[in-house]
Parts: sequence; C-alpha cells; structure tokens
Amino acid sequence: MSHHTLSVRNLTAGYGDRTILQGLDLEVLPGRITAIVGANACGKSTLLRAMSRLLAPRAGQVLLDGKAIHRMAPRRVAQVMGLLPQSPTAPEGITVADLVSRGRHPHHGLLSRWSRGDDEAVAAALEVTRTLDLAERAVDELSGGQRQRVWIAMALAQETDLLLLDEPTTFLDISHQVEVLDLLTDLNHRRGTTVVMVLHDLNLAARYADHLVAMANGTLHAQGTPEDVLTEGNVRAVFGLDSRIIPDPISGRPMMLPIGRHRMAAE
Repeated sequence: MSHHTLSVRNLTAGYGDRTILQGLDLEVLPGRITAIVGANACGKSTLLRAMSRLLAPRAGQVLLDGKAIHRMAPRRVAQVMGLLPQSPTAPEGITVADLVSRGRHPHHGLLSRWSRGDDEAVAAALEVTRTLDLAERAVDELSGGQRQRVWIAMALAQETDLLLLDEPTTFLDISHQVEVLDLLTDLNHRRGTTVVMVLHDLNLAARYADHLVAMANGTLHAQGTPEDVLTEGNVRAVFGLDSRIIPDPISGRPMMLPIGRHRMAAE
C-alpha cells in the first residue's frame, strides 16, 4: 500500500513578533503512529498547525508528497489530510450525523451531489468509532469521550491517508484516553492511516506510538523509537524532571516514573 508523504524542511514559524519554531526538520513515517511530546509552550501545537496548512511558515517548507503544502489548494489538502484541532467546536444543536457528514465536503465540488459513496463513508466512520447509536443526538448533549469519538468520526469520514490530532485525549478521564488511543491504533492497523498526534502523557505516547518526537524550545530535541527517546536524560532536558525509566509491564515499552522532592519509603 502506498502512502502520502509529509515532511518539514528547515521550518521557522510563529505568531506576531514571536518566533516559536526555529529551523525544524521532521520526516513523518508513512503508515505509522507518531506522537509529539514536550513541555507546555514548546511549539507542539504550532508545529501541527504549520503541518496542516493552518499556519504559514516564515521560512522553510512543509512538503506533502514533495510539494509545498501552503501553495496547494485547501480542498486538495483536505482530500489527503484530516485534522482534529485542539478543543474543536460544533454549531449549536447540530446532530452527530450532520457533523460527521461534514467530513465529506472536501470530496464535493460546486455541482456535485451527495452519493451512495458518501453515505457509506459516513456510516463506516460512525461504526468504527462506535457512535452509530448517537447519530441523531445533538453533539452538545454528549459526554467528553463521546464528543471526541464523534470528532474523530468526522475526520475519518474524509477518508484521508494522513490524520493529524492536537491533544486528542485532553480533558478526558483515563478510560476515555485509552479508548481514543485504542481507536486510533485500530485505524492505523486496519487502514494503514498515518497518524500524527500531540500528547501530554509520556507513558501513553510511548505505549501507542511507533515514533516519538520530543520538542524543546521550538526545536526537535530527540526523535526515534520510544526506547531511543524516552530516556532519563531526555526527560530531564525536555521537562526539567528527574525520573526513572522502567519497562512498561503491559507493553514492554519504556515507562517514566517521575521523582519528586517527597519520596515515600515503603513501610
């Protein structure tokens, strides 16, 4: 199966007078799951915004299939790449089915009509996210975990090869965090979708991602496998935190244990 490619070359970007990203290079692994981690305000969301064409670079390029993404037509990009931004908002009163159907807009021109293929794409997205029974419910009536699955369903309805998500587990309790990450893993395994997501939880990132990208002060501090990136030295450099790294008893991947000032000895 061939995949669309996404890469960043010498990217500098920011807002107003502030430069957030400086000379950043990144190659997204096609068909794999990449998690971007780092301290608050290190540039994770800014990088995702630039990669998804929402933020124009000051220097450098984001390349989609070798072409500068910011010079491509928005509709063409949306046919290839889906984006779930941080804290998305839905129109008041919109139903789940109507919101998910909006994922089909990039596939329609001015004169094209809704087709059986559109119905099938929406139904498949609702089924895989287990939101089919919520189809007639208003989005603003749903729980946080349900809403997040609905937003993912809308992104899936686009039927894109690339899916970018900015903190998809924020504000969710741990059971819903795992549910969302399991769903994205299923999507990656079954469809081969390339997933790039910003995550706060280092241990969940190490468990679910094939490739970790650790950012610090607008640059890439480290990238590679979870075993390569989640080290005591990198945690100290990126987060200013002393820690111990042990094998995750569930996945075998590295797991970070923070060391605070108060260390309770076993009685």
